[in-house]
Amino acid sequence: MKTCFFGGTFDPPHIGHLIVAEYIMEWGDFDKVIFIPSYKPPHKLENISSVYHRINMLKIIIKNKSFFEFSLIDIERKGITYTIDTIIELKKKYVDEKKIFFLVGSDSILDFHKWKNYKSILNSCQIVVAPRPKFKIDKISKDIATKIIVADIPMLDISSSEINKRLKKNLSITNFVTKEIEDYIFSNLL
Repeated sequence: MKTCFFGGTFDPPHIGHLIVAEYIMEWGDFDKVIFIPSYKPPHKLENISSVYHRINMLKIIIKNKSFFEFSLIDIERKGITYTIDTIIELKKKYVDEKKIFFLVGSDSILDFHKWKNYKSILNSCQIVVAPRPKFKIDKISKDIATKIIVADIPMLDISSSEINKRLKKNLSITNFVTKEIEDYIFSNLL
């Protein structure tokens, strides 16, 4: 079994997450993608939806997709979610995986040098980067750039932060999320 672990806040999970996960499966010949919602991301300690709502939305977005799952590994650990701790837990839980592949967006990789124990992360797993438009690998230090893989997949410019900005301005999010997620957001006043 070859698995790609997809870490993020997923607030809200959107069409871009699904498209990236499907392309990553094909690109990396993965058997499945496991979404890992963070409990408290260190870079977003305020203004995120509750764990309860983020998990419910992930359940909605991946239902009927047998090749997608989600893990509560970070949620159950509680506290601030650091990727190095997630990788350590994944290695314990998924001992049959020959290598841990951990997917992040290119917007996150630009600050990777600020992540807790980032060198240990690079030595413990394979970071796979989902590129966004305008992403340039030369903006990353060589010690990081030589150890990550930028996936050769279409670049999408959809982000949860953009969706949240649109919600605050009472703009439509119809083309950014599935109908079920849009209904969930509005029915729960998120």
